[in-house]
Amino acid sequence: MKNYILAHDLGTTGNKATLYDAEGRLVGSAFYGYATEYAHPRWAEQNPEDWWRAVCTSTRQLLQHTGVRSDDIACLSFSGQMMAAVPLDKNARPLRSAIIWADQRSTEQVNWLLERIAFDEMYRITGHRLSESYSLLKILWIRDHQPDIYHRAYKFVHAKDAMVARLTGNFVTDMSDASGMDMYDLATGAWSPRILEAARVDPALLPEVHRSIDVVGEVLPSVAEEVGVAAGTPVVIGGGDGVCASTGAGVVAAGAAYNYVGSSAWIALATPQPLLDPQYRTFCYCHLVPGMFMPTGTTQSAGASYQWARDQMCGVESIAAQALNLNVYELMNNHAAESPPGANGLLFLPYLLGERSPYWNPQARGAFVGLTIRHTHADMLRAVLEGVTMNLCMTLDAFREQGARVEAMRLIGGGAKGRLWNQIMADVYGVPIHRLAILDEATSMGAALAGGVGVGLYPGFEMAAAMNPVAEIVEPNPQVQAVYAELYPLFQETYAALTPLYDKLAALRGCASTK
Repeated sequence: MKNYILAHDLGTTGNKATLYDAEGRLVGSAFYGYATEYAHPRWAEQNPEDWWRAVCTSTRQLLQHTGVRSDDIACLSFSGQMMAAVPLDKNARPLRSAIIWADQRSTEQVNWLLERIAFDEMYRITGHRLSESYSLLKILWIRDHQPDIYHRAYKFVHAKDAMVARLTGNFVTDMSDASGMDMYDLATGAWSPRILEAARVDPALLPEVHRSIDVVGEVLPSVAEEVGVAAGTPVVIGGGDGVCASTGAGVVAAGAAYNYVGSSAWIALATPQPLLDPQYRTFCYCHLVPGMFMPTGTTQSAGASYQWARDQMCGVESIAAQALNLNVYELMNNHAAESPPGANGLLFLPYLLGERSPYWNPQARGAFVGLTIRHTHADMLRAVLEGVTMNLCMTLDAFREQGARVEAMRLIGGGAKGRLWNQIMADVYGVPIHRLAILDEATSMGAALAGGVGVGLYPGFEMAAAMNPVAEIVEPNPQVQAVYAELYPLFQETYAALTPLYDKLAALRGCASTK
């Protein structure tokens, strides 16, 4: 039996290729970056040829570095950025640059579609709000503004699917990515005839939907040498990056939850049925685990808020960290720990880039509220960590209101490394925080799990617990919980009080929308 899974994670900044062995151990990784073009406000595009070059280059570098032979690869599997629109011809070649998840240009198409199907009906069918973020609206923009490309397109796919099509000649996607296109029916597990009819999209333009663990083809002889793997190597479709991260975090059974903390942050669950919020605060994907779903809520500026604090408030810490060869965030955390829980009554609203869950308000603005002459730099840093955490807690509460039980929160991502922030999360969420051993590789690990299960090298997704065990458990402090129980409703009331000002601020000259 072949012994290695080669997983590719096509992210926003580049592709990470990773090798996992038959025991689920990470053998090595290689990264190849690529650029995003922002040609106009609210536009974000990438060249799929850059993705292909990244896949080929990182594969060859990884195999060379590890000494693993290409004929010992059991399969290739993929994770990738979600919600893109990539028009391909019949030869799997892109007809234009990909419109990626961050692109927000298609407001005109959102308004047009809202005249043809109700917002709440879209949410009930797809588990998602009708939004410029999703693939459907990007496809409609191409149809309206570049009809020649639209009519020449054979299929519209995602990043990982474009690479799979080029590797195998098959135009497919998986349920997790399909469920992030705003036209997939979670209840029936198929493209929604109601939405496609309303949007006037031919279902023949969409890829065939598979389970994330399905072998969807083999590496073609015509591309094998370029990629650096043996012709005939099985290809498992894998899943969207956020859903792969859930699997790598070990959230593969009902009752489990995880919190990813990076530039943005999200909380997600694993549930046997879609979890739809009557207030539309959260959204829902299909899980990598067949038959499961992944309700999710995202905070737009999580680690980005702390990074902003670093750049704007922590010049001294940055200089000291460089001199001491330390991570500046360690010094910031030490300083923030000098402030008591509640930051002496100082609140921070983390809406530096507008907000998704729970408010879905692109005009929302960040703020320090309650600032007095007695507040210190340490109070401000702690308030940033607490504000991000309280905003994430509103997503957790939305799930609890829908009947979800969360007994512990698994934690991954770069923001998970700070012990102070771990404790704040435990105290605000009111559950133990399980910081995992592997924080930054969960996404590629999820793709590798899908591949290993798909070709029979791994027994099942429960193997995630052994691949990424809990490294530390941080328990809530009841005394500190009482402080946050008083502060949390004030945090929510502050957003409501400031909401009328956001549109007025955005209308001022030089204060354009954050969207």
